[in-house]
Amino acid sequence: MLRPRLIYGTLIIGLLSAFCWADAHAAREGIWLAPLALLLCGMATHEMLVMFRAAGRQPIVWATHLGTLLPVLGACAPLVWAAESARFTSGKLAWFAGGMAAGLMVAILAEVRRYRQPGQAIANLACAALSILYIGGLLGFVVQLRLVHSDPWGLAALVSMLGTVKLSDSAQYVFGNWIGKRKLAPELSPGKTWEGAIYGLAAAVVVASLVLWLVFGHLGIDQSLARVALYCLLVGFAGLSGDLAESMLKRDAGVKDSSRWLPGLGGVLDMLDSLLFAAPVAYFCWAGGLVGP
Repeated sequence: MLRPRLIYGTLIIGLLSAFCWADAHAAREGIWLAPLALLLCGMATHEMLVMFRAAGRQPIVWATHLGTLLPVLGACAPLVWAAESARFTSGKLAWFAGGMAAGLMVAILAEVRRYRQPGQAIANLACAALSILYIGGLLGFVVQLRLVHSDPWGLAALVSMLGTVKLSDSAQYVFGNWIGKRKLAPELSPGKTWEGAIYGLAAAVVVASLVLWLVFGHLGIDQSLARVALYCLLVGFAGLSGDLAESMLKRDAGVKDSSRWLPGLGGVLDMLDSLLFAAPVAYFCWAGGLVGP
């Protein structure tokens, strides 16, 4: 299990690094990463639908896919349509909010069209809405994080979140296997331990804080190390919470992995789970001025 995990993990990191490099040198920020976000959205939505079916629910497939995609499209919209002077203001959130509302309306109206008799509509619509909010909404914040500031800070915001979360995930896995004894959430994730979570998160915060603090200094911002450490702690804890949240969905549906597309890593949702919770936390830390320019 460890060998394919390392192989596929390395390939994913390499591929994502290539996308980030291309995006950093593109004429318009986010133009390379936006298609990747849309692809991941479609794949993650498919996995959600599989889990819903395993749990006995049947939301409308096309409406769930379209509804979940619309918030991410709305988050990406400023890349194409917003005026240059308005691209890095809070006004771009209107596109994101509009996509969220449109996605929910699509799901509701599709269920209205299908309705025949009482008993299933509310549960199926709740599943579609969960996909729209959980995947579309939270993944949309990953896109928004890329656009929270003009470059180089927009890309720095995204990379800082990705690096901190994945470093925390890896450290928790290592410490959990090394010294873990007490189960953190045995009903949801038997492999997670309190020792792995605490020591792994602490190690990740220390390493990520020092790296980010040095990077910020290199980019010309005199950033407090304490504020950077607080940012890493908040993002790392959010990532851990996201991991447990997705484990709950899988346990409730009775599946081990969200899919088998990534041997050793599970599915796309297994790869994204911690990032989905960390993205809005990171966004508001950057937008609110805890870190960054």
